[in-house]
Amino acid sequence: MGVRTIMSCVVLLAGVSGHAVAEEKMNPAAQSAMKASKNSVVSFKNDIQPILHDHCLSCHSAGGSGVAKSGLDLSTYESLMRGTVYGPVVVPGNSDTSTFTKLLTGTNKGLKMPMGLNATGTLDNQYILLMRNWVKQGAKNN
Repeated sequence: MGVRTIMSCVVLLAGVSGHAVAEEKMNPAAQSAMKASKNSVVSFKNDIQPILHDHCLSCHSAGGSGVAKSGLDLSTYESLMRGTVYGPVVVPGNSDTSTFTKLLTGTNKGLKMPMGLNATGTLDNQYILLMRNWVKQGAKNN
């Protein structure tokens, strides 16, 4: 076995073990997103609800400023699917036309949610992709 082959194996093993350690240190919502990205079916209860809980409910639950402004309550599946005072925000099966996913990417009239989250003003891509996939899969209460 040549030096180049041995070094490739060492780099590969270091990357794999580093990924496992990094995944162990993630918060529960991030761990759920990583697991769901490996699986084909996205679960509202196990994958989407933890993200909404961690990043959205401070404004979009009873008494929050997001509910006061738009009527959008993200505390339950039913209230999410009910939408805002302006109408539904989720179009099951179509993440491109769903206001819910447009707000996450800033493609809804420049409005991007969650507001003031971080320097880039957005959720991590893994969360956005997970929510887009959930909508594409029919936005089921699973």
